[in-house]
Amino acid sequence: MPGPIPNPYYIPFPVFLPAMRNIGAITQATNALVTTTFPHSYQTGDIVRLLVPQGWGMVQANTLIGEIVVTTPTQFTITIDTTMFDAFVTPPNPSPQVNSVAQVIPVGENNNKLTQATRNVLPPY
Repeated sequence: MPGPIPNPYYIPFPVFLPAMRNIGAITQATNALVTTTFPHSYQTGDIVRLLVPQGWGMVQANTLIGEIVVTTPTQFTITIDTTMFDAFVTPPNPSPQVNSVAQVIPVGENNNKLTQATRNVLPPY
């Protein structure tokens, strides 16, 4: 079984936190369960955008934004109803039709939380 397609934009120690993560799976559910390919470091209440390019299925979820509830270090549910969307699929590796990977990108947080705005998450220099 082929592994996930490597992302040339992946930065192991990003300057901005929380960072973008690659998506390994998205379920078809009222509140979709998103699985990242490695620990995401997100917190419940974060607001994220899904980027699902052609070739990964579930293109209906592309650019949708929702609030998340973290369930494991690599999974979270998101307030997006994907029950009627196409199934999420990982394209064959390598795939000439696919030149990018599915990603989740943090774009904000629930204002009841406000931890990222009041806590310095950058490493000291």
